[in-house]
Amino acid sequence: MAKQAQNIGLIMGQQQKLSPLQIQTIKLLELPNLELQQKIYETLENNPVLDESSVENIEEQSSDIEDQPKKVSISEYSNDTPTYKLYINNRGKDEIPQRNTFSVRESFQQSLIQQLGYRKLSDKERSIAEFIIGSMDLDGYLRRNIDSLVDDIFLRLNIETTSAEIERILVENIQQFEPIGVGARSLRECLLIQIKAKKDRTIAVDRAEELLTHFFEEFSKKHYSKIVSRMGISEEELKAVIDEIIRLNPKPGGQVDDSYAEETQQITPDFILENTDGKLTVTMPKVKIPKIQVKSEYKKYIDKTKNISKGEKEAASFVKKNFDNAKWYLEAVKQRHNTLQNTIDAIVDFQKEFFLDGDETKLKPMVLKNIAEVTNLDISTISRVVNSKYIQTPFGIYPLKYFFSEALINESGEEVSTREVKKILLESIENEDKTKPLTDEHLVDVLKDKGYIIARRTVAKYREQLSIPIARMRKSL
Repeated sequence: MAKQAQNIGLIMGQQQKLSPLQIQTIKLLELPNLELQQKIYETLENNPVLDESSVENIEEQSSDIEDQPKKVSISEYSNDTPTYKLYINNRGKDEIPQRNTFSVRESFQQSLIQQLGYRKLSDKERSIAEFIIGSMDLDGYLRRNIDSLVDDIFLRLNIETTSAEIERILVENIQQFEPIGVGARSLRECLLIQIKAKKDRTIAVDRAEELLTHFFEEFSKKHYSKIVSRMGISEEELKAVIDEIIRLNPKPGGQVDDSYAEETQQITPDFILENTDGKLTVTMPKVKIPKIQVKSEYKKYIDKTKNISKGEKEAASFVKKNFDNAKWYLEAVKQRHNTLQNTIDAIVDFQKEFFLDGDETKLKPMVLKNIAEVTNLDISTISRVVNSKYIQTPFGIYPLKYFFSEALINESGEEVSTREVKKILLESIENEDKTKPLTDEHLVDVLKDKGYIIARRTVAKYREQLSIPIARMRKSL
């Protein structure tokens, strides 16, 4: 059998590879300003060879770093370390305004624990009550099954209890705390606790308690005719009853901490738009970075470039690598700034009519591709810029995603933003006769009269996106 010859040769090809600078820039694009500031300090503090001697405003200057790191002799680092200023200083040299980003309000559970301290309870009962409070959500509800609490209290606290004992502690103690309604296991129980606690017992209050006790399902589905018939009252009397119920708080936990400080994110605008006699300008809040230089204990390795030992060569290489990483990082901050500025300028220019007066009907249909074409950036880059960024305007703070929407064609053949259609839907529903709310079919006709031909299922989709319930659920007397 003849031996087959094997061909051995070289194959040349191109492979795209991101430089360290590009990787850093991509990671930084998604960060809002506050997170960027924190990330800069964390990154540079974790670099073992750097010394942060002072803090400088980031200002724009020419870079000495290319996409690929240039080959530099280690002796170059013996010179004074340059300050990398990456921010365009268009707001003067004023200090960065200090913003309070913390909450000192009393938390919901802390308030309940404090009230528990005034109750005469045994050590066992107090431990059970604290466990119940810890099991409640921020709305003030206990949505856990009582039997599961019995098991958890035994496993975690080594306390034997019963469902009846937990129920007694919950009803006789926690459900009596302020705000009234906490500790309820359902919306019906929450409202009943509040209505029973009313000291001014009018006829409407008594009837409201009767309705919540016996006809809550009909009330939740707004079957008012059934309630009128079964309670033997008139529509006017039912309206007075409903007025009492809607004054109650469905989420009592929000009274103590209605900002939900444990979950709320502090929003600080990444861009500030100003309108000066019709001229729109966008600026970015100042960001500060440390001035970086090599620590004194590492400088001895930098000065030696010849006749050095293997260990000293490794130390010098270590210093150079870490210093280069810091330079790449700060250059990435600069590139982030430039990319964000170019993107926001393109967005403002595209939606100029809206930014002049804040009229939502003037928003144009805009997708990521539109801005990518203007800025010559990739769509994925625009997506990263838009993510989690906010702009402050004379008429409010908006997320950048707000200005992107799909397009529809009206009767005139013009492209209009879906946001414009949603605004018309919202206004139509706000101005409807609440005794005969507009159905989706009626809303289709309303839009048709205004020149928008839209299918009923599309109207239903937009209504759901606006968190507006169906017509029957919007009905009132």
